[in-house]
Amino acid sequence: MSEEKEINNTETQENEQLNFFDHLEELRKRILWGIVGLIIGCIISGIFIEQIMNYVLLLPAKTANLKLQNLRPFGIPFLYFKLIFIIGFIISFPFILYQLWLFIEPALYRNEKAWAKKITFFTSLCFLTGVAFAFFLMIPSMLGFAASFGNVEIQNNIDINEYFGFITMTMLAAGIIFEMPMLSYVLTKFGVITPNIILKYWRHSIVIIFILAAILTPTPDPINQTFFAVPLILLYFISYWISKLSFKPKID
Repeated sequence: MSEEKEINNTETQENEQLNFFDHLEELRKRILWGIVGLIIGCIISGIFIEQIMNYVLLLPAKTANLKLQNLRPFGIPFLYFKLIFIIGFIISFPFILYQLWLFIEPALYRNEKAWAKKITFFTSLCFLTGVAFAFFLMIPSMLGFAASFGNVEIQNNIDINEYFGFITMTMLAAGIIFEMPMLSYVLTKFGVITPNIILKYWRHSIVIIFILAAILTPTPDPINQTFFAVPLILLYFISYWISKLSFKPKID
């Protein structure tokens, strides 16, 4: 009997070891496909980089009448490489997310796979909505405020790298913030949070949101701060309703 137990334990350990290496192989495969997707996204952004620069990224500066300048010897080449990578990442984001889904899919139960398949689409939608919100609303307002200040003795010329750093970081940050509803959905499905928890701390969350709005908006007036805080508050309550719809109480 003891020999049979030892044999069974050895086989179990070998199976677990094989499963571990299978997971590593699957992870390597998904990372490689993610890198391929990122490269394709970078190639696409590289082909259309001039059009993206002139008609998209430089548009807020033109609208705000800001003058941009390069202050570094290799500032423009490095700038183009960074922009190609960031835009390529945004383009390939749904595909990278899909690869992540393919990696975790085998570990999910059948009922979890049914809702998890929708995550790729809605997560990408939330991220791109946040990027669009930042580009069309947040950035023009911020740059307009910056351009409204001036002095005849001071030229308001902005370093091109600082400008694009501000543009890209603002868009990526907004894209991440707009993932709040999807994060609420996933955490509720895995039992980490409940709709009651979200509703319980709504007052605290609104205070935090207004603090974030005050930090993100350069204008000191409450009108602009409220303008940026309202979408975040709406996202918070949308997250509550999504959590409520997806929450299933445990039955003892």
